[in-house]
Amino acid sequence: MRTYFQVKRIIDFLLSCIAVVILSPLFLILAILIKIDSRGPILFKQERVGKDKKVFYILKFRTMVTDAPKNTPTHMLKDSTLFITRIGKFLRKTSLDELPQLINILRGDMSLIGPRPSLQNQYDLIDERDKYNVHSIYPGLTGWAQINGRDELPIFVKAKLDGEYVQKMSLLFDCKVFFKTIFSILRSEGVREGEPVEQSEKRNL
Repeated sequence: MRTYFQVKRIIDFLLSCIAVVILSPLFLILAILIKIDSRGPILFKQERVGKDKKVFYILKFRTMVTDAPKNTPTHMLKDSTLFITRIGKFLRKTSLDELPQLINILRGDMSLIGPRPSLQNQYDLIDERDKYNVHSIYPGLTGWAQINGRDELPIFVKAKLDGEYVQKMSLLFDCKVFFKTIFSILRSEGVREGEPVEQSEKRNL
């Protein structure tokens, strides 16, 4: 795995460079739409846990209003529709909000394929991942757990899938994850933004 780990970094850098150049017109269009849609910065920065548990700032296109909760996963909010902007709904559904993480990959914070980086306060997920040595590799733009349930997965299942990726990590397996990610995005699989208040109240009746 050590040999591929070095090759993987080279592949990540080269593919990210190509992607940034090709997608630069799309970056510009999305930036303009975000500024027109709501007040606030174009990019959203948030502290995440990376390789060896080093904290870094992950970059995303901003999809929420500026006064939204900062350190709560969106799918954990009772009614995320109160905070997500109009263009934000489209960006999240299509996963286009994740594109600025190509810059994180160029910086060496992340990889194209790997476990999604957790928030610093997701202690249960961090502890579970420690059991599988998940923090020994770079977090990814997409990963094995992402295409096998994403937000719908219980913590222990997500960590186990991340650990499975650590064990199986190879060029062939990364290609498999990459292409399955594309199909998953097209189908909007596993995306859960939180329940509207009315649905949440009905469920609790």
